[in-house]
Amino acid sequence: MTKNKQLLTWLDEMTELCKPDKIIWIDGSDEQRDALRAEACRTGEMIKLNEEKLPGCYLHRTAVNDVARVEGRTFICTRKKEDCGTINNWLDPVECYATLKKLYCGAMQGRTMYVIPYSMGIVGSEFAKYGIELTDSIYVVLNMLIMTRVGNDVLDAIGENGEFIKGLHSKATLDEKNRYICHFPEDNAIWSVNSGYGGNVLLGKKCFALRIASWLGRKEGWMAEHMLILGVEYPNGDIKYVTAAFPSACGKTNLAMMIPPEIFRKKGYKVWTVGDDIAWLRIGKDGRLYAMNPENGFFGVAPGTNDKSNPNALATCQEGAIFTNVCHNLDDNTVWWEGLDNNPPHNANNWRGEKWDYTKYDKADKIGTSGAHPNSRFTAKATNCPCLSSEFNNPEGVPVTAMIFGGRRAKTAPLVYQSTSWQNGTFVGSIMASETTAAAAGAIGVVRRDPMAMRPFVGYDMGDYWHHWLEMGTKIPHAPKIFHVNWFRTDDEGNFIWPGYGENFRVVLWILARCAGEVDADITPIGYVPKAEDIDIEGLDGVTLDTIRSLLTVDRESWLTDVENIKDFYKSIGDRVPDAMWDELAALEARLSK
Repeated sequence: MTKNKQLLTWLDEMTELCKPDKIIWIDGSDEQRDALRAEACRTGEMIKLNEEKLPGCYLHRTAVNDVARVEGRTFICTRKKEDCGTINNWLDPVECYATLKKLYCGAMQGRTMYVIPYSMGIVGSEFAKYGIELTDSIYVVLNMLIMTRVGNDVLDAIGENGEFIKGLHSKATLDEKNRYICHFPEDNAIWSVNSGYGGNVLLGKKCFALRIASWLGRKEGWMAEHMLILGVEYPNGDIKYVTAAFPSACGKTNLAMMIPPEIFRKKGYKVWTVGDDIAWLRIGKDGRLYAMNPENGFFGVAPGTNDKSNPNALATCQEGAIFTNVCHNLDDNTVWWEGLDNNPPHNANNWRGEKWDYTKYDKADKIGTSGAHPNSRFTAKATNCPCLSSEFNNPEGVPVTAMIFGGRRAKTAPLVYQSTSWQNGTFVGSIMASETTAAAAGAIGVVRRDPMAMRPFVGYDMGDYWHHWLEMGTKIPHAPKIFHVNWFRTDDEGNFIWPGYGENFRVVLWILARCAGEVDADITPIGYVPKAEDIDIEGLDGVTLDTIRSLLTVDRESWLTDVENIKDFYKSIGDRVPDAMWDELAALEARLSK
């Protein structure tokens, strides 16, 4: 399969450690994939769904103690603890390897080790990075075949001497007390054990494409970001691209696959999806920043996905998809989840595989009473997406006009504002935050800082990460402009003022108009805020110019309170916070205090 001595030596070492009964190399062929699907159905690892209604689709259930990413069991293992940072969990790599080897020892006895050669990005492109994942899970193999580019051409691209990320995964015993997701950025290695949930075991995703890639990006002069990539096509055929980062529960996937309001569609506007989750960014030959989606599929949250919230996502998972921990409709062998429609199945098994009574559903106990787990997922090929960009497979990526940060704030952040510079935009990203709601655990209104939506995903110290952002800004001759949005501002009764969903297109249009120098803006203590009349509200029921004005107000007292919270957050990051970030914070406080 390969003559790469480093790969073959490592494979021999891992085989000796895990002791699988046999080894199968994954070649990316349809024939091999279909055989693995049949094997997974034979063992009960997956259930084949209705071929007429959901062709090529399957249902999988994880262990009940293994249904989400586990930040508390996710580690960055650097030789120096300070390189890991204060936000990440650190383990000494020597000690960690020793601990893990005991857990992997003989873990694959009686099982098959699958060798998955995969590419993040288009094979052979400047953007591409390669990995090998060793796993004892057919579920992992089948998901990686959707989420990444897998096959012998990856081995050819690695060649006899090429570098690759070494990924080792074993379900082992699924013991949650001995569950580890460990990253060794100095060794180009990821080890995951005792989990079967996608976010912990599809090592090309968050583990490689963000944590390891962010380390590589700093070393090599590019950026790995938790960002969607979106193209807006104008009636004249021009397409402008934006990237956007949002914390969880802020509508990231919905924006990535947004459908413009009908009034704009009739004028000829379209939206194209390049990526819904991760962007790798490099400086192009023309001095602009180019973005590429390193993934080949979507790993989306099922609950809440429906014809209104995200029809494109719903269409994407109707063929060749893997559903994880959703509700199984036994009457027609299809799937269902909360928020799909108002017709829960009467004869169904819940996400645990138990008989489900839809009449017992209680919002206060979603996990215990829901048909689908709140974090249930679908894995689907990007090529299924009705609004997939024709540039999806462009090895050069797409040029970025604007970068958007967002959060969920009831009062503080306006609907949209623009930073005054790249440095100020880095500051805006560093203070990104969301407030807990009644639906979230804990007290209502508590602010959680999630810089650049990368809090769980930076592979090194957060202060060093901001340094890298600032340094990149000095190297991009024609840098994107940076904005912040907040779709979640509320009135005094707690009702959302802005309608959101597809109507967010109106805000994106203003952002792009601002980048083109087509509209003016008012300078405020926090940055440039639109003139209310420049947000196009034609055909938008219930929203007036006065509504827009209220959405664009800057509440100085709320911001001054926020400044104190930011100071505490920066202190928690530690000594490596760049002086420029403290300077931006002091300048913001001074402007607000005038």
